[in-house]
Amino acid sequence: MTDKNRWGVVYSSHSGSYRSHKRWLLIRRYMELSGVLYDFIQSEEEDSVERLTSMLCQNGYRTIVIVGGDRAMNDAINAVMRNKDVLVEGFALGVIPNGIANDFARFWGLEVDSYKHSVDSIIKRVTRKIDVGVCRYMDDTIPQVRYFVNCINIGLGARLVKTTNEAMRLIGSRRLSFIPVFISQIFERKSFKMSLKIDTEKKQGEYMSVCVGNCLGYGQTPNAVPYNGALDVSVVTRPKWWQIFEGFWLLGKGRFLNYKNVHPYRTKTIVIEDIGKAIVSFDSKVLTGKPLTPITASVLTEEIDFIIPTV
Repeated sequence: MTDKNRWGVVYSSHSGSYRSHKRWLLIRRYMELSGVLYDFIQSEEEDSVERLTSMLCQNGYRTIVIVGGDRAMNDAINAVMRNKDVLVEGFALGVIPNGIANDFARFWGLEVDSYKHSVDSIIKRVTRKIDVGVCRYMDDTIPQVRYFVNCINIGLGARLVKTTNEAMRLIGSRRLSFIPVFISQIFERKSFKMSLKIDTEKKQGEYMSVCVGNCLGYGQTPNAVPYNGALDVSVVTRPKWWQIFEGFWLLGKGRFLNYKNVHPYRTKTIVIEDIGKAIVSFDSKVLTGKPLTPITASVLTEEIDFIIPTV
């Protein structure tokens, strides 16, 4: 049995730029100076976080900490959910944000440059039960299940995640990476033929983006919280080219729901019967290639214990 005070730490080395690796060295040093007992594993491939987190779950770690961004958190939450039957009593998941997209951590007031706050909070180990989103979809003819803590993006939202991640790796600044993304979207405002069922309301038409949020959804579901037993949904219709400026401005100001092309909903279940040729992302993990529909997203209430920040 692993010492209950020893953390199992997964460092996602693919979560960001060179700056992220320098920050990881500072995080390690601060943990050691703070007397933290920990074992750490470094992911060598983008898809290895889930496998490594599963290994820690199966080896009886009471505290598992993810050092990375939203994509790493998505892989980690999937590992935890798939290993719930072997988790030790009192298990909790924590995060030290260190990636390209850190929306879930930011919701809780955790910032990449305030890693000491994150470490100190995990030491104090105040937990809260949080909701977990669950998505069931088809990969060709094979049923799949994937969990999420921030959001599912379909269409433009997933494209923005993909393009921003690529730009961030090249530029090294999240703020500057929005510039090429913004310019590209002025000239490409692609919409997709989609068919949705939100509760009992059925919607069919040309939509630019759909975001299903358990949390902030990268600003597209700003009122969503991971503890109310519901999912927020933003359905975005295609704007005129000059309206894209207003949309990005409201997105940056946290007022995206004021955008007239956004149709917001709150629901426990959404069924997406058709997405056309749109791509899909879970948190910051982009799935491309094969058709995934039909997609059913719902919420599991108070499903895991998450270590929340303390003052």
